[in-house]
Parts: sequence; structure tokens; C-alpha cells
Amino acid sequence: MGPGFSSCKHHVNMKKEINEYRRDYKEELLAVLHTQLFLSLSFSQRVELRPRMACPFSVVVAIDFGTTSSGYAFSFTQDSEAIHMMKRWEGGDPGVANQKSPTCLLLTPDLRFHSFGFAARDFYHDLDPEEARHWLYFDKFKMKIHSTSDLTMETELEAVNGRRVRAIEVFAHALHFFREHALKEVKDQSSSVLEGEEIRWVITVPAVWRQPAKQFMREAAYLAGLVSPDCPEQLLIALEPEAASIYCRKLRLHQVIDLSMQPITNGLDLDGSRPFDSSFRQAREQLRRSRHSRTFLVESGTGELWSELQTGDKYIVADCGGGTVDLTVHQIEQPQGTLKELYKASGGPYGAVGVDLAFEAMLCQIFGDDFIQSFKAKRPAAWVDLTIAFEARKRTAAPGRANALNISLPFSFIDYYKRHRGQSVEAALRRSNMNIVKWSSQGMLRLTQEAMNELFQPTIVNIVKHIEELMAKPEVRGVRFLFLVGGFAESPMLQKAVQKAMGRTCRIIIPHDVGLTILKGAVLFGLDPTVVRVRRCPLTYGVGVLNRFVEGRHPRDKLLIKDGREWCTDILDRFVSVDQSVALGEVVRRSYTPARLGQRKIIINIYCSTTDDVTYISDPGVRKCGTITLDLPEPVPLPGAVGGAGGGGGGGPERREIRATMQFGDTEIKVTAIDVMSNHSVRASIDFLSN
Repeated sequence: MGPGFSSCKHHVNMKKEINEYRRDYKEELLAVLHTQLFLSLSFSQRVELRPRMACPFSVVVAIDFGTTSSGYAFSFTQDSEAIHMMKRWEGGDPGVANQKSPTCLLLTPDLRFHSFGFAARDFYHDLDPEEARHWLYFDKFKMKIHSTSDLTMETELEAVNGRRVRAIEVFAHALHFFREHALKEVKDQSSSVLEGEEIRWVITVPAVWRQPAKQFMREAAYLAGLVSPDCPEQLLIALEPEAASIYCRKLRLHQVIDLSMQPITNGLDLDGSRPFDSSFRQAREQLRRSRHSRTFLVESGTGELWSELQTGDKYIVADCGGGTVDLTVHQIEQPQGTLKELYKASGGPYGAVGVDLAFEAMLCQIFGDDFIQSFKAKRPAAWVDLTIAFEARKRTAAPGRANALNISLPFSFIDYYKRHRGQSVEAALRRSNMNIVKWSSQGMLRLTQEAMNELFQPTIVNIVKHIEELMAKPEVRGVRFLFLVGGFAESPMLQKAVQKAMGRTCRIIIPHDVGLTILKGAVLFGLDPTVVRVRRCPLTYGVGVLNRFVEGRHPRDKLLIKDGREWCTDILDRFVSVDQSVALGEVVRRSYTPARLGQRKIIINIYCSTTDDVTYISDPGVRKCGTITLDLPEPVPLPGAVGGAGGGGGGGPERREIRATMQFGDTEIKVTAIDVMSNHSVRASIDFLSN
């Protein structure tokens, strides 16, 4: 079920060792600074006064499960300033600097796991076209979880060859793959033998995801064997822009590019000599050279950028990923260094994948929709090749670029088109009257700057519009910084558009290692989940209850007469309201009584709404979104009591009361319950996936 509530055998409290470790820390650091590690530390920074919670785990492993690329990183709690990135992957694309792997998965024709990432992509590419049709290749499948309105454990994903598999199994295969790799690497670096329960796992999800999608990732992690459902607190769900925000607190000035410092011209410096994004390229080059270490050090306090922020200053983190754009607004709370969310998470499906879809639409326009669909079905591996070729060129697109971008068409595409249509690809291009795409004799599509603009524009316009709308909200006005993070933030096309739209209203900051920002922040979140102290509710949540009927106030169709009393049905009893501030640890309590003697379960339907302007659970926009289940054990008879506990009037036995406590201030909604009479815990679970 949803995040639950049992206690696990945890690792011994490490507070003493950590304190000893910190005493020797300064001397050790002087030695460390001589090694060529990329992130340096400093003692001149303001140190967080908030006491760090002693982490009950020995190691934190974070998995950044992205739409287009994924990866993991880890940190030992005794050495929490060092974040270890995963090993370089086999394969890889030329010109792609980050250490993550493409989010693609290959299953054998009999549905067994074969490979993930570059290995899956390369093996699938090398299969004979006839054989490839029987293999199941999945890529960019995370998008389905965001777009499915009625997500359940039975939701299916379609492989490139058209075969369908339960989505939960595909996600579990991917998470299991990361589990095996991460555990091997953690064990290689650990001097002591690690038990399973000593590891805290963190999985990242977009902040705009609803509760069913978050629960889905948790269930997939249980299925993958990351943690047991009996130890739910061993797994944290981290929100991607929140993780990025946590990491951005640690940044030093030499680790960022400040777009506000760059002149806004036509993609060139004022003297016109150097492309606008060259400082970014230099940063990436420096990063590549430092890659052999794979260990990043982070500030023990907060970074230089933060010393410019006063208490109450606001900033936005825009996580521009492959599938979604996710915006979060935070305020820094000094002196503790905690973060407070100022506005509910917003964004939408405007990630870099939008550019890929625009490219596919362009191909359909040139070669015909029926041909492209047929080619995808009959030559799935060649189609994947074509998308990879576009992906690699897409990264190099920059504003003001004079020369065209060449995209190789697979031989099988050219051959299949000739056989299917009886004419050449070149003839199709001429006939399409699409002047912005040319044909080169080397068998390549030449995309002019105009063509690239056309592909990027819709997605970029959506992103900029979203940020501008957010900045216009009263709660958000006066933002000092805008942090651009996520893989798509590497795109000079996006950087230029954001700089042009917002460069004069706030400082636009891009961390050097922008594709790994979320991953590193997720590790920091796992080490200390209390760093985000206040969050905003994305929805109004509540349950349907009966209230006394008031003539003239309640509609007649809601009238229920029971035992001679008049009741109004379907009234929404709110737990929390949309955009309400909820602090970590803040709880909502309600008491429930079983309706009859001997009842073994209480099931309560939860309703939600995107607005707070609702009175009844039958109002427009209110929908049932989940259930709370309270398991009722046989009540223990109290001394002197007659009969069992249950409903009764007069001199009968006392009615049994179950008190449920709900937490809305965390990244997931949690529920616990006790039987008031016996003061014993009652098994309670909250489920958003069974609707």
C-alpha cells in the first residue's frame, strides 16, 4: 500500500562517529584540496545553525529516473560532504558529457529482462530487422505515468514493436537494474559489510506528478526489491525541482554560469566573435577533464551565492527535463538554512521530447503519416537509430548558427521509402515544398536554422510562458534568482530564450553540471529530508460526511432522514486546501467509528479538487482519488466490560473510536491510526492506485 508506518531495525546511531569525524575534518580537507576534485569547499561560508538530524542509515543511494536519461549517485553518512557519481557507462554518444544513461529498456521476446541504457540501445540496433520485431524495446516510457489520468497497477506500456506489458513491470526492471549496479559499487567502496536495511534509497519524480504516480514509483521499487513494503521509510520519493533547489544552496560562484552577466545580442558577444554558449562549453570541457574522479564535494554550510540572499528572498527553480518542465518557488529561512515553498508546484509536459515529436511531425509532413507509421512498425530498430541521430544533432542546435544541421537517414529508411512509394527520398522532399529542409548527396537531411527554430519554438514558448505566468503571481513577485536545471537547460536555444524574456527582471543561474544537479540534490535530500520545512498543497483533499440538514442552506436532494433525524449528505470535510502551506510534521486528525459490531475494516474514500471553491463531493471538478483503509483487530475486552465494543446506545458498551492522523507536509501523503480505547496502533494505509 502507500507509504506505511512500521518500524524497522535500523543502523546504530552514528552521531558520535559523525562528531568525531567533523573534528578531524578541517585537517583532512587540506589534504583533499590538493587532489583535483571538481567542487571545492570553503570555511568562510555561513554555516547552517540548524542541527543536522543523525541519519539512521549508513549510505544514501539516489536514483534520478528521467524521461530521456537516468543515473544514480550515493553518499556515505559518515562522509556526507562527498557525493559519488555512478561509473561511466559502456557506449555513449559523442558530444554528450553527462554520466547518465539513456532511459531505454530491452525485454526478450519471452518478456525477460535483457538490458538497459546504452547496452539495450546498441543490442537492439544490431538485431536483424526481422528478429527485432519480436523484441520489446521501451524508451521515454516515464511520460506515460504523467499522461495517464487513471493510473493503476494494471496500466500497460506499448513497446516499439506494438506489444504491451504492465507498466509496473517495466519500471521495476529498470529500478532493479539500478539496484544491482549501485549495490555493487557501494560495496566496492565500503570498508564494512553493508546490510540491506542500512541503505536509504531515494527516487526522484516531477513535482507536478499527482499522488497516484508517486505511489506507482513506490510500488515499482517494492517489486524491484529496493526495499520491503514492511520498511517503507527506507525509501524516499524526492521531487525533482526540490532536489535541484537543495543542491543549488551549496553552489560556489565558480560552479555556475550567470546568464544575466552576458550581453543580450543576436547569439554572439558584443564584438560578435564568440557564440553565446561558449562559456558553457568551456565549463563542460573542464567537467570532462575532472570526470576521472567521479566524486564531488559539497559545502558543509551554504555556498557563496546564498550569502547574497537575505532572509525572505525568493527564487525559482525551473527543472527543464526530457518529459516535463517543473517549476518550484522557494524562500530561504535563515539562520537554519531551511527552505519554504511559496507556491504549489506548476509546469507541464513541455520537456525536450516536444522537440523530438515536432521532428516526427515534420517527417510525417514530408513522407506521409502512413509511411512513417508503417516504417516504425516494420523497421523499429532503424526508427530508433533515426531518433538517436536527431537527438545528437538537437544538442548542438544554437541560436544564430549559420550552417545547417545534418541528420543521417538510415539506409533502410531510404530503401523502404523507395520500395513503399516507388520514388526517392529526394523526390519526396522536392514534392513537399518544405524549403527549410534540404537533401544532401551523402544521404542526409539538412535542417536549416529556420527548420530548427520551427522544431524548438513551440516547446520553448510554452516553457517561457509558464515561467512568466508564475512570476506574475502575487506570492512570487520580487524573485531574485531563476535557476535553470535539468538536461534541456543545456540547450543554448532554451538558454537564449529565457535570457531574452527574463534577463532584466532576475538573475538567471545555470549550474555547470546542470544534468546532474537533481541527482546530487536527491542524495542531499536523502541525508536530511527535513531541509524543506514548508510545502504547498497541490490539491484540496477531504472526505464525504453527513452534517445536520439546515433548511434553506442545504439543497433538498441532499436530504437523508435516518432514525427520525434530518441529515445533509455528501458534504466535503476538508483535510487541506489547494495551495495551503503545510509544515513538515504538521498533522490532520479525524476520528472514525465502525458502523456495526464485529466490523474488521473501515474504508474511507478520499476526494480531491483543483480548487477550494467546493462544498459537496458531487460538485463539478471533485473526484474520488483514493481510499484510506483502517484494519480493525478484535478489540481486547476491558475488565468489567459486557459484550464487544461497537455501536450501541443507552447503557450498551462504549462505541469504538479509531483516530487517524494524516501528514500532508511531506513529498507523499501518509496516514497512521490508533484504537483510542486500547491505545494500540491500527494498520492504516492510503491507496491512490486502485480507483
